[in-house]
Amino acid sequence: MSQTREDVPPLPPGLYVTATPIGHARDITLRALDVLKGCDAIAAEDTRVTAKLLAIYGISKRLMPYNDHNAARERPRLLARLRAGERIALVSDAGTPLVSDPGYKLVREALAENLLVEAIPGASAPLAALVLSGLPTDRFLFAGFLSAKSGERRAVLDELKSVPASLVFFESPRRLAESLPDMVAVLGAREAAIGRELTKFHQEVRRGTLAELVEHYAAGEVPRGEVTIVIAPPSDTGPDMRRAHELLVKALAFMPVRSATDLVSEALRLPRRAVYEAALALKEGTDERS
Repeated sequence: MSQTREDVPPLPPGLYVTATPIGHARDITLRALDVLKGCDAIAAEDTRVTAKLLAIYGISKRLMPYNDHNAARERPRLLARLRAGERIALVSDAGTPLVSDPGYKLVREALAENLLVEAIPGASAPLAALVLSGLPTDRFLFAGFLSAKSGERRAVLDELKSVPASLVFFESPRRLAESLPDMVAVLGAREAAIGRELTKFHQEVRRGTLAELVEHYAAGEVPRGEVTIVIAPPSDTGPDMRRAHELLVKALAFMPVRSATDLVSEALRLPRRAVYEAALALKEGTDERS
């Protein structure tokens, strides 16, 4: 016999890490609604955002702000309430808490005190973007937000460039046109997809090479809404040196090896070492014949 909503038993005391919609309000689970109705209070990243969601479903609960700015102060208070036997739901503005959102330290400390922690799964922007990207899904790495500074951003990308998995990032729409060129420079000619306003009325997923996406977003207006970037894994076959060989033959006719290497590696976005070795081999072959 199936369980009806009226038959749902009371929640045991504990912390309920509850996923909320990333855009479309109906992307909330029945279990999440049970938790929001049955808890004693809700710790929300932004109480105004959560209040709108609760109003849609006719739920009235005490809301307490819990975010990056007040977490150090509020965490002991929430833990005290949990020790007292309360049922607290933790929610972020959108999606699954702890995924680039507050909550990790609260969960860790609650577990350290043997308090009940339950995950109430649901919507997640990284997974939605990955599914829509058309890129490999068997292995992926979510890396959150990159730095706003180009040098730091490139350093992180350099650490990730050899990871044999699709890469998933969040990005501010205002920084997208700045971040994409850094991705091209470090990651090279990879396929990618950019998801915007996922699950909402104006959802858009733009697919292409990183270079094509750079061109598109450099020429247009700043996109609106939340942005998620998915980038294909590195190629298993290594760089295609056929075109590099053709260009090197022409360049070496009037350029030294290092200059020809710089020109061709930058033009084709190929690893400089591989191009340099090919240029040396061509140069040595030419010298032997002369």
